[in-house]
Amino acid sequence: MTLTALLPSDPPRGTTPDSTYAAFASWVSDRGIGLYPAQDEAVMELVQGHNVVLATPTGSGKSLVAVAAHFHSLARGEVSFYTAPIKALVSEKFFALCEIFGPENVGMVTGDSSVNADAPVICCTAEILANIALREGADADVGTVVMDEFHFYSDPQRGWAWQVPLLELPQAQFLLMSATLGDVTRFEDELTLRTGRPTVTVAHAERPIPLHYYYSEDPVQESLQELLSTRQSPVYVVHFSQLEAIERAQNLTSINVCTREEKDRIAELIAGFRFSAGFGKTLNRLVRHGIGVHHAGMLPKYRRLVEQLAQAGLLKVICGTDTLGVGINVPIRTVMLTALSKYDGTRTRPLNAREFHQIAGRAGRAGFDTAGTVVVQAPEFAIENKKAMDKAVAKFGDDQRKLRQVVKKKPPQGFVSWSEKTFDKMVASTPEPLQSSFQVTHSMLLNLLERPGDSFAAARRLLTENHEPPARQRALLRRALGILRELLATGVVERTREPDEHGNRLRLTVHLQQNFALNQPLSPFAMASLELLDRDSPSYALDVVSVIEATLEKPRQVLAAQEKKARGEAVAAMKADGVEYEARMAALDEVSYAKPLEELLEAAFETYRQGAPWLGDFELAPKSVVRDMYERAMSFGEYIQFYSLARSEGILLRYLTDAYKALRQTVPQDALREDLEDLVAWLGELVRQTDSSLLDEWEELASGAGPRDASEEIVPPVPERLTSNERAFRVMVRNEMFRRVQLFADEQDRALGELDGQHGFDADAWADAMDAYFDEHEDIDDGPAARGPQLLVITPEPTRWKVRQIFKDPAGHLDWGIDAVVDLAASDEAGAAVVTVVGVGRLD
Repeated sequence: MTLTALLPSDPPRGTTPDSTYAAFASWVSDRGIGLYPAQDEAVMELVQGHNVVLATPTGSGKSLVAVAAHFHSLARGEVSFYTAPIKALVSEKFFALCEIFGPENVGMVTGDSSVNADAPVICCTAEILANIALREGADADVGTVVMDEFHFYSDPQRGWAWQVPLLELPQAQFLLMSATLGDVTRFEDELTLRTGRPTVTVAHAERPIPLHYYYSEDPVQESLQELLSTRQSPVYVVHFSQLEAIERAQNLTSINVCTREEKDRIAELIAGFRFSAGFGKTLNRLVRHGIGVHHAGMLPKYRRLVEQLAQAGLLKVICGTDTLGVGINVPIRTVMLTALSKYDGTRTRPLNAREFHQIAGRAGRAGFDTAGTVVVQAPEFAIENKKAMDKAVAKFGDDQRKLRQVVKKKPPQGFVSWSEKTFDKMVASTPEPLQSSFQVTHSMLLNLLERPGDSFAAARRLLTENHEPPARQRALLRRALGILRELLATGVVERTREPDEHGNRLRLTVHLQQNFALNQPLSPFAMASLELLDRDSPSYALDVVSVIEATLEKPRQVLAAQEKKARGEAVAAMKADGVEYEARMAALDEVSYAKPLEELLEAAFETYRQGAPWLGDFELAPKSVVRDMYERAMSFGEYIQFYSLARSEGILLRYLTDAYKALRQTVPQDALREDLEDLVAWLGELVRQTDSSLLDEWEELASGAGPRDASEEIVPPVPERLTSNERAFRVMVRNEMFRRVQLFADEQDRALGELDGQHGFDADAWADAMDAYFDEHEDIDDGPAARGPQLLVITPEPTRWKVRQIFKDPAGHLDWGIDAVVDLAASDEAGAAVVTVVGVGRLD
């Protein structure tokens, strides 16, 4: 039974605080659970219409209180919003609330799609709600706001989105939730003042599963063996780099983590799971040992696999980063931190109290454990020094002269030290008070100007009543005035001679889309830039891709790998040319990753910005990832291997998914050309065959479909047969054939032998073909014109395709080429075109 079945027939008629509380308590009781005292108190406050700050420990049931807030809003006939910091949590909550309230009553809104957006319960990221608050203010149809992981209020980049709703939605009832809020007196006082509702903090709850803290000076492997032998698994070993997490997991395969029965059960559950080459093979081996890896660079299907195996109690150790500190549903008995410092993108610094308690709070499983364990490892050099000293004491006793001669390891350069005193202080500490991270941007002011009423007064109020100190508020005011002058100078905003009915003398001259500045803000610029391209150029399709790629966020790990590769190739070329070391180093500063159309796009961007100055808030970033992959005719796995991106597969996949969505959404019909449509189809199928979860969810939501089946099967949904998408499959076959043309043009017989040697066409056979071809022709074209469809002849047969790739020679004889066959069944199994070369030479 859904919870909505307990609503009165005509909300809010017949609804009272007592009746709402009784109905909710009855539903909870029917599920065989009871409310903790803190939950009960929070629910009673909510049904009386009060704001609640729920600052209770992890595992104390904050999610159930959030359900009560949504139910109370439904009972009053109002719309409620659930917000969280990341899309993964928003999506998880969307499907959970669909089960509780029925899919017809729950919607989800993201920056690029929405489903059931008129539902009375909406799940969205904080930025979506902030956008609504800026544009509609007190007139917005927002009854209740549930803000999960509210400590993101202090996030330097995104904190503004958590603060704006508090300032701009006085009509709403708020539930702010986090286990690490610190002193919240300010929020209590201000929410009461702004909303006219009493605000209550519920923070006195005891943790249902108490935590025991330990400081370990034993090596990590010994500590883990002790935890496993004393049945304190599953253990989450927290690292602050992805590389360290993977290396730790691989080192642990030398110890016996699982029983034979557990290993057999894991093998049974993952028997149908398709692991890709590279990291997939590594993860396959690890999980069969009962060891998981979890970090943001993994493919979504791999993270989900680890989460599901952990939920089944089959992974005894999970090595990862602090990604599990943000509400992901993975049951953990023990948390082991390998460090008390982290690199935050700018510098290595000590963890703050909030970060420590957020991670430590994951320990202890409700319903399974009577206590959770948190272990903090001493620095590795300190552990080795202790071992050396213990060994010396065993040998020399208390001979201080001998003991002083023990050589001690020094901390590595740049090391941020921690010790047992640091640990004790961290355990005893409480989370720091939340610090405001407010900012003002072009898009913020434009959204305020879109709001009916006196927009200048609204902006002044927002800029003077935010939570920044006075000096910072004055700086924000100066910044806002500078933005306004720019908007006026460019004609985006104009002054009116007479005030409107609200007394407003400023008026927008452009209309903003509903999700302005959230859904690819540079998309209008991209559309305008397409007019600059030559439709008749052989490179037109790839140039369109470059325009779109320039508007996407940078996948920094991928670009860093591209730059490293480019610099390595540049150094090798300069050495071969005899360039001196100093000259090589000077020239190397100019080498970066590829930036197609950089000059054209940057000049166009400066011109376009004159009429759209808010675009200054966003970065135009020319780059080549999709284009590079296509031009190199590589599959996802080959691209990962070529750039050594095994630890960043998930980042690359997210980028390719965003590129596919942007191409689908941005490029108008009249700008399409057949080869561009082929390329878009290829990209979508490449993403789907690699890991369809991100794309399937987006297309499901974009189509307005209901929630997916939340089954707990280990095997993710298998994408459709690759060969069923003939258009995309043809492009994949063309890429496989053209890759051989490129290698042939560069006389890379060894690389070609690696591709085809297992089928009998080895490096020697390729070398002989090259000698024969270049005896007859001076060169071979491997540019865009050489990959045209007229040079690829495909003859479909029931179980295979015969393929002929014709070489484009300078004289235009077109008398040489490659003959191959494509195994359709093998291609479906592999999720990529499986090509076997059968001949290279003169064509019949």
